[in-house]
Amino acid sequence: MSTHQIDLTTANALTVAYKPEPTPAVATFLMCPPKLYDVNYVINPWMAGNVHASSRARAAEQWQRLYEAVSTIADVRLIEPQPGSPDMVFTANAGLERNGTVAISSFFHPERQGEEPHFRRWFHEAGYTVLDTPRATPFEGEGDALFSTDGTRLWVGYGPRTVASSHHPLRKVWGIEVTSLHLIDPRFYHLDTCFAPLDGGYVMYFPEAFDRASLDKIEAFYPAEKRIIVAEADAVCFACNAINVDRTIILNNVSSDLRQQLEACGFDIIEVTLTEFLKAGGAAKCLVMKLSRPTL
Repeated sequence: MSTHQIDLTTANALTVAYKPEPTPAVATFLMCPPKLYDVNYVINPWMAGNVHASSRARAAEQWQRLYEAVSTIADVRLIEPQPGSPDMVFTANAGLERNGTVAISSFFHPERQGEEPHFRRWFHEAGYTVLDTPRATPFEGEGDALFSTDGTRLWVGYGPRTVASSHHPLRKVWGIEVTSLHLIDPRFYHLDTCFAPLDGGYVMYFPEAFDRASLDKIEAFYPAEKRIIVAEADAVCFACNAINVDRTIILNNVSSDLRQQLEACGFDIIEVTLTEFLKAGGAAKCLVMKLSRPTL
């Protein structure tokens, strides 16, 4: 298996014509137990006022329920948390993986940059081809980059944490169309906090998190009948920060109206209370990173 390390800006040799990846029999996610989780600093609006306010015991209980829910619909692989990296539990930010190649994140805030070598080592040892993102172009992985469920497009957010100049190398690596979306509300600092591509060509999103040009791109790709608009009351509970496998959606507690809307679209909803992680600005989707099998 290829485990060599390549700078993302010089990865042209890895570019291949895009071929839709066969749907695996079982989805796979990477998770990290919250043994060392805490709110130790403030790098997003949700952390303000919550430094050391999270209960590790309650966080462990909530994470365990999420782990059990995810395990009913997917395989789960684990990475051990490391001292000095309390946010490692949010594995979605580790990088972006596709077809055995992973672009490791280059975190905007120094507080999270210590996570990078731990995730890089895990992916090397697991047999993935690892690409490094230059420090000059911050990119925060699956937190800001989401593939459409049909595999034809990569949606990438920019604004608070990921810069737009990091998007072009992603297009080269996977040979896929990349659409940039501008995040304008600091509460929704990552794309996966306000935008969720869903099975069947649906999308769930909070429009106020985006500028008009970005909304035009979303509406051009998703027809009106496939758009699930999330109200602010649900958005601030991270309703869009959802894990979707086939027709099942796992998310934090949401309103009965949104639940009914999702069920009317044919989805089975599993709600898992994740209040301890909301204090750090994360919920269900932040706590998992989607994986495919490493390529030979």
